[in-house]
Amino acid sequence: MADYPEDLNYTSDHEWVKTGNDSIVRVGITAFATEALGDIVFASLPSVGDEVEAGDSIAELESTKSVSEVFTPVTGVVSEINEALADNPELINEDPYGDGWLFEVDMADETQLDDLLDVTAYTGQLD
Repeated sequence: MADYPEDLNYTSDHEWVKTGNDSIVRVGITAFATEALGDIVFASLPSVGDEVEAGDSIAELESTKSVSEVFTPVTGVVSEINEALADNPELINEDPYGDGWLFEVDMADETQLDDLLDVTAYTGQLD
């Protein structure tokens, strides 16, 4: 089974959320999602400054198998995107929890984090 860091929160749509010391969270997809997608060849990411609502589809990942939507787990404003993915989308497969992150959101409502899954709840739904 793939590795799932315990310090992250997860969604049932296979996104992970990393919190910091402020209202900005980093978002990516889980190892489960990268395995299901196969080799990712293109990432269409939101623009910095985009206002997003939790649950909105704001990015697309194209793999050798299919195109998959990525949903934002929180409401807020996109504060940064991973520019490295434009030239190296394979980073998502190689390091989904590190260099393969997708975007950051400055959250409007930090209580939305309470709706996310911890690692036990997330991995429990994979069986």
